[in-house]
Amino acid sequence: MEMKLRKPILEQISTLKNLPTLPHILLRLIKACNQTKGSLSEVSKIIEKDPSLSSKILRLVNSAYYGLPRKIKKMDSAVALLGTTAIKNVAISASIYEAFKVKSHSIFNLKRYWWHSLRTGILAKRFSQELNYSTPDEAFLTGLLHDIGRLVLWVNFRKQYRGLLELYGRRPDLLLAGEIRLGATHCEVGAWVLEKWNLPSFMVDAVLYHHEPLDRIRNALPLVQIIYAANALSQEPLEAGEQPENLVKELFGFSDSLLQSMVSKADAELAEVARSLDIEIEPPGKVPEILSDKDTEKQLQLIREVQDSSVLLGTLMNLLEARDEPSLLAAVYQGLQILFDVHEVFIFLYDADRQGLISTQAGENEKWKMVTGLFVPLSMSKSLLIRALMEQRVLDSFGLETGQGAIILDEQLIRFMGKEGILCVPMFVQDDHVGVIVIGLNKMESTHLSQQFSTLEMFAKQAAVALRGHRIRKTQLKTIQVERLGASHEMARKVIHEINNPLSIIKNYLKILALKLADQDIAQDEIRIINEEIDRVSQILRDLLAFSDNRSLILEPVNINAILSDMVQLTREPLYSDRGITVHADLDPNLPPVQGNKNGLKQVFINLIKNAAEALQEGGNIFIKTRKITPELEKGSYPDTASVGYAEIVIKDDGPGIPEEMKKRIFEPFATSKGRGHSGLGLSVAHNIIQTLKGSITCESTKGEGTTFTITLPLHKEKTD
Repeated sequence: MEMKLRKPILEQISTLKNLPTLPHILLRLIKACNQTKGSLSEVSKIIEKDPSLSSKILRLVNSAYYGLPRKIKKMDSAVALLGTTAIKNVAISASIYEAFKVKSHSIFNLKRYWWHSLRTGILAKRFSQELNYSTPDEAFLTGLLHDIGRLVLWVNFRKQYRGLLELYGRRPDLLLAGEIRLGATHCEVGAWVLEKWNLPSFMVDAVLYHHEPLDRIRNALPLVQIIYAANALSQEPLEAGEQPENLVKELFGFSDSLLQSMVSKADAELAEVARSLDIEIEPPGKVPEILSDKDTEKQLQLIREVQDSSVLLGTLMNLLEARDEPSLLAAVYQGLQILFDVHEVFIFLYDADRQGLISTQAGENEKWKMVTGLFVPLSMSKSLLIRALMEQRVLDSFGLETGQGAIILDEQLIRFMGKEGILCVPMFVQDDHVGVIVIGLNKMESTHLSQQFSTLEMFAKQAAVALRGHRIRKTQLKTIQVERLGASHEMARKVIHEINNPLSIIKNYLKILALKLADQDIAQDEIRIINEEIDRVSQILRDLLAFSDNRSLILEPVNINAILSDMVQLTREPLYSDRGITVHADLDPNLPPVQGNKNGLKQVFINLIKNAAEALQEGGNIFIKTRKITPELEKGSYPDTASVGYAEIVIKDDGPGIPEEMKKRIFEPFATSKGRGHSGLGLSVAHNIIQTLKGSITCESTKGEGTTFTITLPLHKEKTD
């Protein structure tokens, strides 16, 4: 059998998120996830007993977001990676679609489907263990998912498939023929789904061939034979044909007693699972009830569970619990995956200072990292991203007016995502812009998603509130810090003045004492050490005064190359001339002046060069480079240069690097790894000056390779033509 699915049927089964699950299992899963001390193994055991939930989790964990080098096919590994919060979101999302379908399954008996799938999986695992097949867990998962195609056909072709089930529900051979007329058999659809999720090809094959003639199965690889046999033994008596036990014994050479023992143990395990989940299963051969009293009660319980939640509750909790912007963005992305089944997503945040949108990093996928920091200015008013932001409404590239077309930037994003178009969902709080969610979609996917636009907009508003709240907190903390520094500046100046007076007197007396004792050569080392300590105290006081001084710097055109040349010459003798340190200067001769402050920048460059020299205790190299960057769409976090561009200054050393624990605190006051004699204020002072000049400063450091400081400053507007 070859997979020859017609395109219309493929387009209609492109949405796979709403595959039904028994309410009994959803209730147990939500309860397990809600337990604060619940174990991941318990959650994993519940999920791996249901085909629909297993498919959802495997698809999520193997998505592009996680960028895993190997595909995960074991449920405990998937659950460990996702965590209970994400699993609960999956369960709640599934509950929304199941809670109000009390009579919707009718001819398609979900309990029978669950029983058949799980029994096939359990038998497949027992057969594989007896046959010494290398991966019994893979056999179990394949057996559990082998009929997933039936569920997909039922969900996507409800009316047509209902007719087939009414006519041929008890005759698998005739049902397959009817499915072919529909466009594809459930074997082909199931194999297509597993292939779409990038599961191993042998699993895909086992699903594809599980209804093939026995003569063909004899010449197949072991997993195909195992699933074929387990499926045959799990059929209803009227469906199974003549004595499936003989078929199994012929394929594997099992004795009667061994086969009976494995089937008996599998049925006992299945019954125990059903009891633990409170699921009533009718004996094989009995005409099943549509819904028993217990089933109805479980359905009502699920409705009550949903009434206490909402489709957005789980993701909202994630947003509220996020500690920083990266974890908040990760929660937004995961919510989009779980609730709306979208995977090609970029999140752009609004930058009020630069007047535009900046793309953020979502997930660990290396492809997405390539466009992190992409800047889209508001001046690109015809871009769908900017239009969605400014008009505060959802826009897509499929609905563009005739002749208008997408601008090149939008077309580039569409091609990069590998889709037919994009959907732009604005994030805003009242009139405040927060950002835009950009979703890559094909035309049919866009049609499916359009039915959930209201929910998608609600989700975007929740994300906007969370992101705005985080930014407000960050701004408030910065404001409080500035106010505290401002209030402390005058006090610091007075205290330092009072301290410097007695220090000067002590130093003078030390000089006199040293002269008097010079002839006797007494205590000269001790006097020198005291002098050094006094100098150190004075330096700490000067750094503290500079750090606490938040007065505005006077902006003026500044020649960066001239200052750097002077600083290299000035620091040569005291810092590196006799220590085996070589300075390499690569200064762009065409670099225009920056908008800055000469004295402030001198202090910044002295601090950074001094920092680099002190890191090279055994000699080494310091590299200083400048260049002009034109105001184009560039990757990175740069100051506002929409009209003139900016200057980039890089100061790099090849020393030992900065300790890992110091990297996150590198610009905080009093953060230092250099020990005595260092106040830990130099980099904080440099950071404050660059921020005041509306520039940026970043630090990258690798152990054993060195440290790089990169500064960007806006160019002076009158001198760049």
